[in-house]
Amino acid sequence: MSASSPLRPVLPADIQSRKGGTPLVVLTAYTTPMARIVDRHCDVALVGDSLGMVLHGLPSTIGVTMDMMILHGRAVVRGLTKAMAVIDMPFGSYEESPQQAFRNAARLIAETGAPAVKLEGGQHMAETIAFLTSRGVPVMAHIGLTPQAVNTLGGYKVVGRDAEAEKVMADAVAVQEAGAFSVVLEKVPEGLASRITQRLTIPTIGIGAGVRCDGQVLVVDDMLGMFTDFRPKFVKRFANFGETADEAVAAYAAEVRDRAFPGPEHAFADVLPAKGAQG
Repeated sequence: MSASSPLRPVLPADIQSRKGGTPLVVLTAYTTPMARIVDRHCDVALVGDSLGMVLHGLPSTIGVTMDMMILHGRAVVRGLTKAMAVIDMPFGSYEESPQQAFRNAARLIAETGAPAVKLEGGQHMAETIAFLTSRGVPVMAHIGLTPQAVNTLGGYKVVGRDAEAEKVMADAVAVQEAGAFSVVLEKVPEGLASRITQRLTIPTIGIGAGVRCDGQVLVVDDMLGMFTDFRPKFVKRFANFGETADEAVAAYAAEVRDRAFPGPEHAFADVLPAKGAQG
């Protein structure tokens, strides 16, 4: 965050203290201009690995690299004065061992200025979360549907119905006990998400997990109608910027082909008019 800003930036302890209070507002951001908008209205700007799909045209988040996360993380942090940046750890950067996770998390924080990272996984990642948090790396956990594991999960399906509910609850408890300051619940049944929220002492942030979580997160390109390859059920479109942009580009193209743009008001004279000249 900017050292000259008169505003105090939100930090992990502030997010944790919001448990049970006014719902936390979280949106993804990948660029400085969007970060500035998110900063005015949200508590957290998540630099999500969803950038691989919505910005880079990848078929999933699996191909996202550390260099991509650092590039976009720096851009987002430059645009924030109040909201807290959280950066996703990309696939392959933390699963091998707690030591690998610490090296990469430390790099993300040092090279972007973000105060926290997010990683996917429940009970099997508890040791890694504990290793990071004990060494000064705040962690936002992510359970339920974990997109980096889409190949083993068998698709982007709801996680936690029927017999799966007990495991998702155990995942939630495990990441809390490991020291996570909050946890994202993705595509978890509403009733289960409510029970998890009631049981935990850290905030739950829902995405497709119902209204009873302690906060909500969406991909900004989804909620603005910029990303239209597909639309998850849990996404509400608050605008249709994709359609607006398409119409604007079509109008621009038509005016260029008709030589209607640029007009005289967009051009520069060969000779500057004399000072004081009329007309």
